[in-house]
Amino acid sequence: MCTAANYISKDHYFGRNFDYELSYNEKITITPRNYPLEFRVEDTIDNHYAFIGVTAGIETYPLYYDATNEKGLSVAGLNFSEFADYKEVDNEKTNVASFEFIPWILSQCSNVKEARKLLDNLNIVNIQFSDELPNSSLHWIISDRNESITVETVKEGLKVYDNPVGVLTNNPPFDKQLFNLNNYRYLSSKTPDNTFSTELDLMPYSRGMGGLGLPGDLSSMSRFVKASFTKMNSLSSEDELESVSQFFHILGSVEQQRGLAFISEPDKYEITIYSSCVNTDKGIYYYKTYENSQINAVNMNNEDLNSDTLISYPLINKQNVNYQN
Repeated sequence: MCTAANYISKDHYFGRNFDYELSYNEKITITPRNYPLEFRVEDTIDNHYAFIGVTAGIETYPLYYDATNEKGLSVAGLNFSEFADYKEVDNEKTNVASFEFIPWILSQCSNVKEARKLLDNLNIVNIQFSDELPNSSLHWIISDRNESITVETVKEGLKVYDNPVGVLTNNPPFDKQLFNLNNYRYLSSKTPDNTFSTELDLMPYSRGMGGLGLPGDLSSMSRFVKASFTKMNSLSSEDELESVSQFFHILGSVEQQRGLAFISEPDKYEITIYSSCVNTDKGIYYYKTYENSQINAVNMNNEDLNSDTLISYPLINKQNVNYQN
């Protein structure tokens, strides 16, 4: 499943919950400017923007789940099963496999405006990484501090949607998710007025009653509504730690706990394997994992970004407890 979001205080923050039933030994990976990016159909890009994000634990190629480049542009891929439709190679277009999409965008684009231009002639092709790793059905959110778009390849072709809420979950297609927010226009962070009847003195018996009707289940459509409402009404100071903390609280509103989303026997459940928050202005990738709620961070600018070798850090999955006595 998964949920991605944006947030702005002073700096811009981008991140996601990665919800799945198993781990592929994820790690934080920095792709420096001179690491050759090889593509199955298109030419290799030898020199490019550096970027940081989470990849699967594959040594031979940076299989990114989400990433942010040194210019502040971010991309995340989220599950889009039953709807994603990858195409055959078209020699009249730029042909990129789904697992190549994130590095292809982030290596060349400094903002969403430039990404839109590359997408004009894009064909996302049905080429899988290997026999052991078939294609995942995905759609993507691309964001900078000024705007977000959603990219979907469906039977009708490539669709690029403006994303005014800066949030993405999964099915159904994004235009339907966005339209569904009309059903929740009554939600408010304030105590609602009594519009039930002027003849009844109905009491606001609790704080938070403006959120009555806000979905609380883990379905992708409900998570889109809840994450959008939470993000659009979130407040924090411009302080870095308070902003990062607030972003993780936004993601926490839709995280998945073990035991609630059954997948299969024996005891296989979908959980939030990791949550991330990138300060896209500073290039700092913060994350938490299901077993370790402490916030950890990797700063891409502390590395040699002119290198030609991938730089990786394993996710810290063991819980850290701060004993005060």
